[in-house]
Amino acid sequence: MQIKRVIGIGNALTDFLVNLRNDEVLDRLNLGKGSMNLVDSEFQRQIQGETADLPHTLSLGGSAANTIRCMARLGTPVGYIGKVGKDSTGHFFEQALDNLGIDPYVAHGVNRSGRCLSLVSPDGERTMITYLGAALELCEADITAEAFEGYDCLYIEGFMVQSHSVIRHAIKLAKECGLKVAIDLASYNVVLENRAFLLDIVDKYVDIIFANEQEAAAFSGEKEPEKALEFIASRCQLAVVKIGTRGALIKKDGLEPLQVGIMAAAKRVDTTGAGDFYAAGFMSGLCQGLDLRQCGTIGAITAGKVIEVVGTTFGEEAWKEIFSLVEEVKTQKCLF
Repeated sequence: MQIKRVIGIGNALTDFLVNLRNDEVLDRLNLGKGSMNLVDSEFQRQIQGETADLPHTLSLGGSAANTIRCMARLGTPVGYIGKVGKDSTGHFFEQALDNLGIDPYVAHGVNRSGRCLSLVSPDGERTMITYLGAALELCEADITAEAFEGYDCLYIEGFMVQSHSVIRHAIKLAKECGLKVAIDLASYNVVLENRAFLLDIVDKYVDIIFANEQEAAAFSGEKEPEKALEFIASRCQLAVVKIGTRGALIKKDGLEPLQVGIMAAAKRVDTTGAGDFYAAGFMSGLCQGLDLRQCGTIGAITAGKVIEVVGTTFGEEAWKEIFSLVEEVKTQKCLF
């Protein structure tokens, strides 16, 4: 599978991460732990008010944006399509893309920029309360063939499935322009609510699928990850099912599946962005022509580092360690 340049499309969001003392607030508000919940601005503000006294951080967010900026740091040529408001949050988002050398195809909406309130439980699991704002205004007219020029693959975040027509337009246009299409299924509840649509677009257009164990089960109807992997792989060229501490199952084009382990994190602090960073590492490996085990190992490295920090931003020392480990993978000295 020859790809070298990847353009992502997703909900352009800024992450507001809150460290919970316990899960009481999730129970009180009937929020499924580990779920993603689309809410209006008022409800999001209410939850922010209830958690205002807890430690919090602000960072660039949105699932596809996380993947694309991690890929940029790994040296992969990338671009990003999204929509923000004409406000300071939107400016922050665009500036962050520019600082990382990511080709921006960012439109401007009427509403304020989207924000994801991520409630991080003591065990590191995150529950997302998302106000999409201007991100929800992304429309077919914002996505043109010009954006796909020079790219080999379109990477889509599953959280965008609230906009069926936009996703279908983007995928069809990308395929017409000769691109491969990759999608991350994003969240089990999103998959359950949009399963028929996802099955349809996967069967018609999608080449690469990333899913965790819950998402794979929701998509396939199979509880066992091995069976879920077979179900998914029968519908695309390359399937990756992440199975927590056991690593990931990978299957390509009718070949025998393989399992790649994890990189043990020094401390599991926050799982926000773990799946996004896994996909980034894996896709970067593909863009460098590495084999599937090497791709899975790099995905494990990037995911393993991001769960050691709150949010999805870490310092240069961590990146130096990542770069060193990736070089070892390329020379076959570091494989899980």
